[in-house]
Amino acid sequence: MKVFKIILIIIGLIGVGFVSYRAGVYIGEENILRTPPPQIINQDFGKPEEVDFSVFWEAWRKLERNFLEKEKIDYQEMVYGAIRGMVKSLGDPYTTFFTPKESEEFEEELSGKYEGVGMEIAIKEGQLTVVSPFEGTPAFRAGLRPGDKILKVEEVYTRDITIEEAVRLIRGPEGTEVRLLIQRTDWSEPREFKLKREVIKIPTLKWELLQDNIGLIKIYQFNQIVNSEFKKMTNEIKKSSVDKIILDLRNNPGGYLDKAVDIAGWFLEPGKVVVWQDMGEEQRKAYRSKGQATFSSYPTVVLINQGSASGAEILAGALRDQRDILLIGEKSFGKGSVQEQINLSNGSSLKVTIARWLTPNGNSIDKEGLKPDIEIEMTEDDIKEDRDPQLDKAIEILKGLR
Repeated sequence: MKVFKIILIIIGLIGVGFVSYRAGVYIGEENILRTPPPQIINQDFGKPEEVDFSVFWEAWRKLERNFLEKEKIDYQEMVYGAIRGMVKSLGDPYTTFFTPKESEEFEEELSGKYEGVGMEIAIKEGQLTVVSPFEGTPAFRAGLRPGDKILKVEEVYTRDITIEEAVRLIRGPEGTEVRLLIQRTDWSEPREFKLKREVIKIPTLKWELLQDNIGLIKIYQFNQIVNSEFKKMTNEIKKSSVDKIILDLRNNPGGYLDKAVDIAGWFLEPGKVVVWQDMGEEQRKAYRSKGQATFSSYPTVVLINQGSASGAEILAGALRDQRDILLIGEKSFGKGSVQEQINLSNGSSLKVTIARWLTPNGNSIDKEGLKPDIEIEMTEDDIKEDRDPQLDKAIEILKGLR
């Protein structure tokens, strides 16, 4: 009988030991799942307070262990995907992540050359929207206009994709085609456009002498060379008979802030506020004009439309607030938030919204846009007949300014 009891005790102890062992293995495995895998480097950044980051590594390891097609697992792309998701969770369409390749392409676009269809796009009211097609590009020749909604790229609906995802879909090798489903305000139903991609070379600026000694200055974008190009153009204008200026900022999607401020310095006396950077909590930083103020005494009007965004809105708002210069055309796009590009260690980068723009008088540009002093719509018939009622009105106004 004693022997039987001893055997039962031994069996019980073995069972408890086995259960304890299995429990230990399970707990150990769960702890492992909540720690970074060994191939992940640079983990010693600490963690935000009150954030349980272990679930991220748990999900990572369960994917690694359970995903059927393990040969398709790309660990670096998983990291990039996680960063994209983190950025997207902020709900700001202008705060974005670029991989090293995308960072290079972004810089290339601002330099004025890339392969695509030649238009600036943005998210407006949750929908992918054409900010402006660049003159002479496939998008421009096809008749796309500022404010057009891009509903689909090929077979992909755009409602829930990021700007970067849309850019990747629209761009492509020279000579290939892309299909866009476009909705315009005055159309009863969407229309499909087929665009052939080209090497896009975005011009910086141009000028011409119009009647009555009026100089028409067209700025396409505020890229890296706009100020040097503007300086060359200024020397030409000073040698001409120009004594009045039309500054055409239509379809100008912006670019570098400092370049827009530089251009303002040609029209404003030094020290004038060009734009306020509103960082919240009553923190504001002023960007002031500096430069030769060559055109500060010239009678001037500014043309804007739905394609005037960001730096173009900053410049137009500054000239109206500081010099009472009339804005003619259509309400601008309303892209008035401040993005800072932050380079990361492996060549990738973040474009982060850090503030919002206010005009010198303290009016917000973001989402509101600039309402023109003289509102004139450019209709489809005007475009077809090569008429420009906005420019005609600007000439008329300047003729009356002596």
